[in-house]
Amino acid sequence: MSEEVSLSLDDVRRLSIDVLKAGCLSSEQAEAIAAVIYAAQRDECHSHGVYRLLGCVRSVKEGKVNPNAVPDVVDHAPAIVRVDAHYGFSPLAFERGKPLLVEKARKLGLAAMAINNCFHFSALWPEVEAISEMGLVALAMTPSHSWVAPAGGRKPIFGTNPIAFAWPRPDGPPFVFDFATSAIARGEIELHRRAGKAIPTGWAIDSEGNSTNDAAAALAGAMLTFGGHKGSALSAMIELMAGPLIGGMTSAESMTFDEGVGAAPCHGELILAFDPKVFLGGDAAPHVDSAERMFESIVGQGARLPSQRRYEARVRSEAHGVRIPKTLYDDLLTLLPR
Repeated sequence: MSEEVSLSLDDVRRLSIDVLKAGCLSSEQAEAIAAVIYAAQRDECHSHGVYRLLGCVRSVKEGKVNPNAVPDVVDHAPAIVRVDAHYGFSPLAFERGKPLLVEKARKLGLAAMAINNCFHFSALWPEVEAISEMGLVALAMTPSHSWVAPAGGRKPIFGTNPIAFAWPRPDGPPFVFDFATSAIARGEIELHRRAGKAIPTGWAIDSEGNSTNDAAAALAGAMLTFGGHKGSALSAMIELMAGPLIGGMTSAESMTFDEGVGAAPCHGELILAFDPKVFLGGDAAPHVDSAERMFESIVGQGARLPSQRRYEARVRSEAHGVRIPKTLYDDLLTLLPR
């Protein structure tokens, strides 16, 4: 077993901010990014935790990211918020645009926020979970880099193209799912490569289009969608909704923009918010109760709700801290001033 390092959650936050500031990111950018890194590591989403700091710093060093970007929030239409991230990372752009998105959703029943010109590296559940904490239903999606082959194809066209959904619950954390439309998140393959571990069959193909269990060959080839043609169709929908619809880049265009430097994907993000109270008016309570009965029927037969493992990990981490590979910790320490 590889050696590990124990960190408190406060350590995770401070390490993240220190690494990001040392990488020349502004305090506002660093703190917004650190918040989502902290949340992912706390919830044992290792592929989106402190490991992502390496890519954030590298993206700045490659000259793609604007480390001092200040997002502009535009009241674009009665139900639409636009945020220009000015080629900064997405967390700060989301933080700046969220209040207006929530305000519009509460007034009209539904609203959309389009974030443009942002570099995105994180999971989407922090965004939809934050909106659900305001009593709203949320849906988010984004393209990435063209790493994923369409069903029946051999060459990458799609991104990992995640989609996330959150439903607020009267007691306890929201119902949340967040998954890539690829068979697995790319970060999971990268973690397998770092650990020298084989990847499962069905995750990827090599550059010749052959199935592979070698993580390095997978990264040089193409990832696969989940569920064959079904995942492929969902991935295409996300390309359209969070690309051309909002004036953003497709995954292929984002890859071209990268110019081979290996920075985080630059593209757009679409976030939708719905207010059940506006949709339902005085009839909200019985329909909320029916949703709860559905959740109870799922759990009652021994099945798990999405994010249940993540919430259990959250309790553990808040009580005992987290553990990360020492090799990763050492890599992060090299990014700090000496």
